[in-house]
Amino acid sequence: MTSAPAMPALYLGHGAPPLLDDRLWSAQLASWAQDLPRPTAILIVSAHWESAPVSLSASSAPLVYDFGGFDPKYYRMTYETPDATALATRITAMMPAGEPVHQHRSRGLDHGAWVPLKLMYPGADIPVLQMSMPNHDPATLLRLGERLRPLRDEGVLIIGSGFLTHGLPYLRELRIDADPPGWSREFDAWAGEALARGDLDELAAYRDRAPGMPYAHPTVEHYSPLFVTLGAAADAATPARQVIDGFWMGLSKRSLQVS
Repeated sequence: MTSAPAMPALYLGHGAPPLLDDRLWSAQLASWAQDLPRPTAILIVSAHWESAPVSLSASSAPLVYDFGGFDPKYYRMTYETPDATALATRITAMMPAGEPVHQHRSRGLDHGAWVPLKLMYPGADIPVLQMSMPNHDPATLLRLGERLRPLRDEGVLIIGSGFLTHGLPYLRELRIDADPPGWSREFDAWAGEALARGDLDELAAYRDRAPGMPYAHPTVEHYSPLFVTLGAAADAATPARQVIDGFWMGLSKRSLQVS
C-alpha cells in the first residue's frame, strides 16, 4: 500500500435502498465524504454479512441485492469499483496465523456497503473490499478493529455499516419522516451519551443496560459493526465525533467518526 494521509474510521447507518432518494440523508453522507481525505481504498464491514472465519469479498463479483419489495430500479443498480486485491493481500497478512481469512470469490458488495458508498463516492473510482463479521461479541470485534487499525495510516477508510436502532418488526409507520418510537429514542439517547463519554464498557453491555432493548435490536447485527469501528480508533475510549443524528422511518441514523 502506498503512503497517504491517515484516515479516520466511521460507523454509519446505511438504510434500505430508498435512502438513495432521500435528499437530506443523501446530502449528509455526501458532505461527510467530501470533508474527509481521499482514501486509497475502503474496507467496509456491513450488518448483512456474518461469516466465520473472517471473509473478504471479490472485486469482480456482482452486487448482492439482499432486499425485497422495492422499486425494480434498485435491482438494476451497479457499483463497479477498481480491483482491491492489494488490500485483500494486506489484510490477510495482518491476521494471526490461527485466524485464517477466507477469500470469497463469488460474493460482491451487499446493500449495507454499496448503498451508502454510491452516495459518498459516486464515482466508484476507489477500490472497495467488504469484510464479514465473524460473530457479535463486542470484545472480538474490538480486537478485529485493532488489527485493522494500521490500514488507516495507509489511507484506507474503515467503515462499520449498520443502524443504531433497527427494530423493524416493531415499527407502526413506514414513512421516512415517521415519529420514532420510544424505544428508538431511548436507545439512541443512551448510545449518544455513552459515545460522548467514550464509555466502551457501557456500549458493550447494551443487552443489559440499554433502554429500549430488545425492541431497538431484536437481532443485533446492525449494532455490532460499531465495535469494529471503535476498535480501529487510535484510542477506543476517546469520545467519537457524532456527525449525523436524527431518525429515518423512526430508526436512529446516528453516525460517527473516530480518529
